[in-house]
Order: sequence, then structure tokens, then C-alpha cells
Amino acid sequence: MTPPEETGRLRTVTGTIATSVITGAVMTHEHLQLDLRWPARPAQVDSDPGRWLDEEKAVTGELSALRTEQELGLVVDLTCGGMGRNAAALSRISAGARVAVVAGTGFFTEPFHPDFVASSDIDKLAERLLAEVGFGMDGTNSLPGVIGEIGTWGDAPTETEERCLRAAARASRYSGLPVATYGRAGVTQLDILMADGLDPSRIAVGQQDQVDDPAAHRKIAELGGYVSFGTLGLAGDDPAALGTRVRGVMELLEAGHAERVLLSTGVSRMEQVKRYGGTGYGYLFETFLPALQAAGADEATVRTLTHDNPLRWLTAA
Repeated sequence: MTPPEETGRLRTVTGTIATSVITGAVMTHEHLQLDLRWPARPAQVDSDPGRWLDEEKAVTGELSALRTEQELGLVVDLTCGGMGRNAAALSRISAGARVAVVAGTGFFTEPFHPDFVASSDIDKLAERLLAEVGFGMDGTNSLPGVIGEIGTWGDAPTETEERCLRAAARASRYSGLPVATYGRAGVTQLDILMADGLDPSRIAVGQQDQVDDPAAHRKIAELGGYVSFGTLGLAGDDPAALGTRVRGVMELLEAGHAERVLLSTGVSRMEQVKRYGGTGYGYLFETFLPALQAAGADEATVRTLTHDNPLRWLTAA
């Protein structure tokens, strides 16, 4: 077990820092290294050679450019257990780009779970998470600063996925780290985590930009969770897809939920990196935020979405 984390401070891959150090924008759902090409359970999901990101130099260059051009201050990398996480590479990218990186611990979704997950109860799974929280990831001294992304591959959690969510809730309550979820079953995920005693203000419900359901978004916000529009880059240059995502955020803003929204590009494949013809990590700043401002969001609101909300979620401060 590890002692509860001090609030108001961030655990990054290169050390713990004060929240006040981060004065620029925060991207709350990115992948800087990832390997989901070959699922542990191929009967549940097909292999996909494109689910892969292993390009340190190009990624470092993009983040460095965003630091100087867009005042990027922090990236949350949600590549956890079963996703090809590489803590040493994250540390190199962070140092090279001079951008703080928060890494994740957790068990992604059932098709990619390590073998031990199926035979472990909730407490054993929570202990494994807390071991990384206390002692480091991937044989390094780098400590995770978030639990996630964890969640559901299908439309509803399997029994194993629910156990992993409950383990995440318990590890979060003990360590003070926030939780980030994955999958379309956002309200169900939030309910499971809250049922295990986790404060909704520590939960970012992910992939909601892929769920065109304003009622679900409002419910998450009303319950006190964060509605994470974390894969905005998937809209690409499709005006309709971009418009749907802008409308989803604006509906929450107009309903008074500006403090419950998180935004990120959500790069997860080589083809999304600029070097290989993609829109890159900068899509949030270069495409989405200008469209959001054109729809009526002012500078103060953008600051809330890209700085204040992420830091509040990460630290409970």
C-alpha cells in the first residue's frame, strides 16, 4: 500500500510537481506510446496492425511545438495495462518536449486484459494498481498520476470489466488519484464507480464525443462527473463530425455545466501523427477550439475547459 496522495500536486513521469507550475493548457486524453495491435483475447476483437503508436521523435517534436505555439503545459497519457505502456519512453518524450506528462495505471478493457485479471478478485486487482502507484511502472521509478483509461469494449461492462472498475474505485479512494474511463457505456461506468464509494468529481467519463446523446452528457455532469470529449481528432476534416462535437460541448455550456467538461485530441495511431499525414495532437487547438469559439465560447470559458477543469480533476484541489 502507498500513502494517500497530497492534493494540489501532480504526479508526472519525471517527478511530483505543484499544480501551480502548469500555467498552460492540459490535454486530458492522449496516447504518446501505444500497442493494441494484438488483443489478449482475439475471439473478442479482431487484430488491427493500425492500433499502434511508436514514434518518439515525431511525438516529442509535436508536443514541443505545441508548448511554444499553444502554451501546452501538460499531457495526460491514458495508456495503461494491456495497452503497450512504456514509462521510460514517456519520460524521454516529456523531457525532450519540456511538457509535463501524467501516466496511467489500470486495466483497459477485457479483450486486452492480462491473463491474471480474470482470476483476480476486486481487492487483488486494487492491490496491483496500488503497487504501481507506490513503486513505479514498467520497471522504472516513474509513478502514475491517474487510474485509466479503464472501461468497456462493448456497449455494457462484462463481469470482469465491472470488477476492474470497482478495483479502480477502491485504488482511487486510497491513493487520491483520479479515474478516467473508456467506452460508450459512460453513465453505467459512472454508476459503478460511485456505487463503490468514489466521489464523481474524481471521474472523467471518456469518449463522450463519440456518443451523440445530450441527455447522457447532462446526467454525467449533473451527477458531478466530468464529461470527457477526449477523441476530438477523430472528426478530422469532416464538417458534420466537427459540428456534432461542437454542439455537444455547447449544449453543456449553455446548461451551466462548463466546469464539468474536459477536452483532448485523442491521438492513438501512427496515422494520426503529423509526420504520417494526420492532423496531429494540435487538432484541439488548431481546429476544435476555433470552431467552439465561433459557436459562442469565450476566452474565459476556453481557459476553464483546457486548464482549470483538468487540474481540478487531477488533484481534487
